[in-house]
Amino acid sequence: MLNAETYLTPQKGIGGQIRTKNEDFYVEEIPESNPSGEGPNTWLWIEKNSRTTLDVLLDIARELKINRKQMGFAGMKDKKAVTRQWICISNKTPEELQGLGEKLYNVKIIDIIPNQKKLRMGQLVGNKFRLMVRDVEDPGVAAQEAQEILNQLKERGVPNYYGYQRFGKDRPNTHLVGKALIMGGVKEAVDRYIGHPYETEPKHIQEARRFYDEGELEESLESMPSGMRYEKMMLRALIREMKKRGELTEKSYILALRSIPKPLSRMFVHAYQSYLFNRAVSERTKLGIDQYVKGDILIDNEEHLIHEFREEEIDNEIKNFQAHPSSPLYGSKVPLAGGKLGEMEQK
Repeated sequence: MLNAETYLTPQKGIGGQIRTKNEDFYVEEIPESNPSGEGPNTWLWIEKNSRTTLDVLLDIARELKINRKQMGFAGMKDKKAVTRQWICISNKTPEELQGLGEKLYNVKIIDIIPNQKKLRMGQLVGNKFRLMVRDVEDPGVAAQEAQEILNQLKERGVPNYYGYQRFGKDRPNTHLVGKALIMGGVKEAVDRYIGHPYETEPKHIQEARRFYDEGELEESLESMPSGMRYEKMMLRALIREMKKRGELTEKSYILALRSIPKPLSRMFVHAYQSYLFNRAVSERTKLGIDQYVKGDILIDNEEHLIHEFREEEIDNEIKNFQAHPSSPLYGSKVPLAGGKLGEMEQK
C-alpha cells in the first residue's frame, strides 16, 4: 500500500501473484438502487476489460454523437481488470442504444433499463471483488493461512487503506499530480502527468515521456500509443498554444488541464487525499484499531458521527463493530481528531 506501513496481522502473507491477467481481478459495483424500468434516463449495465471508465464514456459519446455531460456514473473502475458497473445516458431511449455494445472495444452491454433519476458520482454502496492468486507454493497451506488471517480480521476489523489502483500500479504518481494542483503548481501537474517516465513502464512509453521532458512536444505526441488518450489531449492543447503564442505560459498549462475530462482532474486531487489518508490510517493502526484512543472521531455503521458516548463503554462497542475509529479524508471542512491524535493528523 502506498504511504501505509502498518499491518494489522503478523503473518507474512501467502505469496503468489495477483493480477497476472485482467481476469484475475474482477470488480462488480453495488448500486444504491437499481433502475425502475421507466423514465427519461437510460441505465446501461456494462462489463469492460482493460478499459477505464472514462475511456468507455468517451467512446459512447463519440458513437452516439452526444456530449459526455449527458452521461453519468457512480465511480471509476480499474483498467487492468474485468469490471461491471452502471452508466447512465440522458435523453436516449433503450431502443436508440440497441447494437451499441457491438461498436465498443472490450465492452459488453449486459442490460439496458430506463429510470427516472440520473446516476451521479458516489451513488453506490460499494464494490464486490473476486481475486485470483496464482503461483502459490502450496495452495492447501496458503488457503489455511488465508483463513487464519481472515479470522483475525473478522475479530479486529480491517484498516481501510486505498490500494494502488487509486494511484496507478505501474506508474503510481496520480497523487503527485494532485498535490501539485492543490499547491497551485499547474505546470508541475502537467509535467508530472505527461513526462517523468517510470522504469516500470514499457520502453516506448518511457521514450515518449522523455521527449516531453526535453521539450519535444510534437515528437512526444507522435510517439505516444493510442492508449495514452489523456496525455495526448494535453499535448495537443500545448502544441496549439505554442503555435499561437510562440511560448508556453501558465495559461497554456491551465488549458491543457481543461482539455481532459473533469472527472480525471478530480481524480488527481482525490488521489492526493487518499495518499494522506493512508498515512493517517497507518499511524492510527499502530495504536490499535479495535480500541478507543482519546480524541478519536467515531462513526456508526451508517457513517454518522457519534457525538455522545461513555469512554468506559465505547471499547466494547468498537469490538462489536457498532462504533468505528476514523481517519480524515483531508479537505477544507473535514474535522480532525482531538488531543495527540489530532496533532498527528495535522502533520
